[in-house]
Amino acid sequence: MAHQHNEDIRSRQVVSVPVSLAKSTEGKYFVGQTEALKVGSGSVGWAGLINPCDSGINQYVNVFTVTNFSDEYLTAQIWLNTDFPEKSRISDKVSPTNTAIRPFPQNKAQIRFIEATNTLPKAGVNVYERIVPPHTTLVGEEDGKFIEAEEGNYVLVIKSQGITVSKVIVALGWWEKEQY
Repeated sequence: MAHQHNEDIRSRQVVSVPVSLAKSTEGKYFVGQTEALKVGSGSVGWAGLINPCDSGINQYVNVFTVTNFSDEYLTAQIWLNTDFPEKSRISDKVSPTNTAIRPFPQNKAQIRFIEATNTLPKAGVNVYERIVPPHTTLVGEEDGKFIEAEEGNYVLVIKSQGITVSKVIVALGWWEKEQY
């Protein structure tokens, strides 16, 4: 019987890389946030990741956060492919996560938001809701399972039953992949 020496035994190393890290390395992962939304007293706030027409990409929602700066309990409704109001603003607080690439990679999907409105979604699907406790940041890890093509969107509508106005900021992380 032959005796094996430790030098002869080879181990195989396997490295597991999260998709978000792999996409960041490629310059295809982005993060950003809205300005402060003001909800309550009849107003709701909208925040969403919007994939414009002719973007040529699919957007993969990886994570969202809702930071509630108020004393109120809030509700975050998550909607897919709803009719985002036209009077929304595009956030300029967006960056690639890999800032070592020059020039910086440019996102095609947009974070859009409406600080306060009484408009509610009329189309799309409200796929779930989350409670956002006072003075808390709710984190929703989606791991890329929500994929929207051109003209699609992933939207959070933030509501409060309170009569006082609550301040909320929504942040999103996503990656983009060419459709073709």
